[in-house]
Amino acid sequence: MKSSRIIPRICSLVIALALICATIVGCASQKDVLILDERLMLLERQNQELQRQNSDMQKLVQKELAVVGETSQTTETTLRSKYATLGAQMDTLQEDSRRLSGRLEEIEYQLNQKLATFEKDHQKIDELSLQSAKLEKRLMEIEQYLNLGSGGPKPTAGVPSKSDAAGSPDKSTTDDQLYNEAKQAYDKGSLDKARQGFQQLIKTFPKSANADNAQFWIGESYYREKWYEKAILEYQTVIEKYPNGNKVPAAMLKQGLSFLALGDRSNARLILKELEKKYPNSNEAKVAATKLTEF
Repeated sequence: MKSSRIIPRICSLVIALALICATIVGCASQKDVLILDERLMLLERQNQELQRQNSDMQKLVQKELAVVGETSQTTETTLRSKYATLGAQMDTLQEDSRRLSGRLEEIEYQLNQKLATFEKDHQKIDELSLQSAKLEKRLMEIEQYLNLGSGGPKPTAGVPSKSDAAGSPDKSTTDDQLYNEAKQAYDKGSLDKARQGFQQLIKTFPKSANADNAQFWIGESYYREKWYEKAILEYQTVIEKYPNGNKVPAAMLKQGLSFLALGDRSNARLILKELEKKYPNSNEAKVAATKLTEF
């Protein structure tokens, strides 16, 4: 832009100088004038060439600027599109993350609920197992104490047993007499003597109609002494050995009460419910029903 303005000025100065020289000298030759004209024309052509180049340069610059602008706009559009796509993907990922988080919390809650239920059931099983183990241990101790596996406790050598000390009943003694004598001893509170009489009756007259009653009163004697473990075993003998006897409901009731006295409510409940089921019309079943309401 500056060169296109400077060159015409130079030409004007040159012409002016030439005219000044011609005026001053007044003797400029024709040859000098031609030389100056040629130089002036040369300068004009150079100026025109420079103007053309300048114009071409401006067009080229404008073209490049247009290309750069289009490229910049395209790049900006592309970047905006990619940014929008990335934003949409981020929103989708966040939504998936929230959905998965909610699902995980739900699963965790369900697992905690099942775990709590499992722990409660496991605790109940442990309690039942512990009760069963205690009962088995208690029964084993009773059996060991009584030496049931070898036919009952053995008397010490040289010392007569209670049955020997009492002596064998006379052959003329009947089962009714033995039963009545043992029952009288029981009613008077002579529990050891009563047990000996009932045991002698069962041994001597195993087919007697009084045998199941005698076995029941043996259990009752231990119940009165609050030896509930032993009473439970004697009542069980009534139930198993005399299943058709009239003392089975009473034996079941007192067996349940014995467990209750020991604090074993689970076994007491089972036995009393079984009594209600098997003998629903008995007086013992009514007592059992009343006891069950107290649990």
